Amino acid sequence: MALGFRVLLLASFVVADGGEVSKEERIRGALFGALVADALCLGSHYEYDAPKIKKAYGGKPIDKFMGPGDHMGGMTHGVGWGQRNYHPGKRVGENTDYGDYNILILEYLANQKGAGGRMELKTLIPHWQKRMKNWKAWMCTQTKQTLQQVQSGVPHKQLGGMSNAMAIRHAAAYGAFHKEDDVVHAAATSMFTHREPTAQEGGKFFAQVTFRIIHGGLRPREAIEEVAKESSSFIKKKVKQAIDKVAEATDPTQALSKEEFVDDLALTSMARLWEVGKSEPIKVGKASPTEGTLPGAIYFILKYDNLEQASAANAMVGGDNASRAIPVGMVLGAAKGVSAIPAKLKETYKEWAYVEKLMSKLPLLSKKSEL
Repeated sequence: MALGFRVLLLASFVVADGGEVSKEERIRGALFGALVADALCLGSHYEYDAPKIKKAYGGKPIDKFMGPGDHMGGMTHGVGWGQRNYHPGKRVGENTDYGDYNILILEYLANQKGAGGRMELKTLIPHWQKRMKNWKAWMCTQTKQTLQQVQSGVPHKQLGGMSNAMAIRHAAAYGAFHKEDDVVHAAATSMFTHREPTAQEGGKFFAQVTFRIIHGGLRPREAIEEVAKESSSFIKKKVKQAIDKVAEATDPTQALSKEEFVDDLALTSMARLWEVGKSEPIKVGKASPTEGTLPGAIYFILKYDNLEQASAANAMVGGDNASRAIPVGMVLGAAKGVSAIPAKLKETYKEWAYVEKLMSKLPLLSKKSEL
């Protein structure tokens, strides 16, 4: 690594609370923030009843990790989905499938020989196939479909399905690449099971936002607005929707701000009904599609501007809260640094030591990097 870039990497930015956060702390914060925020969702993942979640967690925001369905009758049920445990075998302090996918990408990047080369499916897929053989978390339909495609010899460029779920998996890429284009490429490549346009746009958007926070020192709202100006009409619309909803939810003259379940209502109000052929319709704002997940994540980032508070509030809303947790934790972790993660969560997150060891092997964080 060149001396000039290494010096740049170690430079610090002054943040709003008066502290200083180095680029290395921001890079580590992006990944650990995403993983911890995701782990907070394990207990209520796919539970769509926010009042039930609040009651189960003692009437207050979650402040510790929970196992699947803890305090909710043994398993999450989810309005419209029927009673089901989506993460059998998972323990307190572990991740959902979203977090596990980010660890999978970390493993891949940490074990690449040399530095500077882009992420490529020809080397990623063998690692992915091996990991899928012992996958403990929920395995989404797109992953199952893509496994079958690979086994059938489908060309890499044609892999994946048209799910519009935003599956962000690239949080480790900030420790591997110092160019924005390479991080964007990593975001798209790691989402190879999902090739629907809006899902890919969502991954690209948060990749650029997080990169500019880490390397440009922008605050979350500054980065979000800057990237939105350069993005598609879909992204522009969703960003504006989120910003407007934050304004409504925090304005004491607005009825929404006075509601007990203000965040739940805010997210559901930003979405259409999703008729999925179940007993009840689901609001897309709380489900997996990018049209709800993207503005929902931005809502929590901007309303709370605090990693712990935003992550807890997101978990309490339920639905596919893990999908939102990755960008919420990634963006705020990058903005506030890894030290923003409370000690009680760091100490009880099961994968902390494993992730820390792998991160030390990434090109931009390796102590063995040449100056």
